[in-house]
Amino acid sequence: MTSAKRTAIACLLLSYVLLGRAAAQSDKDDGPTSDLSFLVVKDENGKPVRSAALIMHPVNSRGKQGRGDLELKTDADGKASFDGIPYGKLRIQVLASGFQTFGEDYDVAQPKMAFTIKLKRPQGQYSIYEDRPAEKKDDKTPPPDPNAKPQ
Repeated sequence: MTSAKRTAIACLLLSYVLLGRAAAQSDKDDGPTSDLSFLVVKDENGKPVRSAALIMHPVNSRGKQGRGDLELKTDADGKASFDGIPYGKLRIQVLASGFQTFGEDYDVAQPKMAFTIKLKRPQGQYSIYEDRPAEKKDDKTPPPDPNAKPQ
């Protein structure tokens, strides 16, 4: 096979790949889109959370997460935005160091939408090695009778 034939075949394959990608993109651009803006704040005091990772996943009609994830980072004011999100279900996850992971599904159905996400601090963990306050028992319940016969 000559070098000219190889070049021609490579150009033909490349054009098929590019045409396929262009067709796939034109299918996605047919429907309406929304401009989304986010504000990520601390739950306890409302102060902004900077550099939080904001991940958006499309969700299909069966509730399954689709491909095409987008990731944003919040700025110093806890803000981020993205234009051109297609209408439909969208799963939003927010991850930030020192906070619980946030995740919720939203229905994108308006040209402009704004979200305020409040991140909580992690809950304390229980350990069998730490002392905990004694659990209160209901004083009205009598202790079980060890001599009682099973019924």
